[in-house]
Amino acid sequence: MVTLYALDGCPYCENVHDALDDNEIDYETIWTAPLHSDRNEVKRVSGQRSVPVIVDEERGVTMAESENILSFIERSLA
Repeated sequence: MVTLYALDGCPYCENVHDALDDNEIDYETIWTAPLHSDRNEVKRVSGQRSVPVIVDEERGVTMAESENILSFIERSLA
């Protein structure tokens, strides 16, 4: 299962959503709080509070930074 932590209106998050959708990858989105200080779940899974963050349980991957995530989708999930 792939989980995407994202913020509504975040262009970097939208790029990741689009890549997942374009590659027909099943995923769940967890919408995060707008304030960094309220993103405790993101910090728990990734060690930081920025989004987007993707978690691929099957491959044991947790990754931040949209460019890294987009490369991961192309290399490993597409």
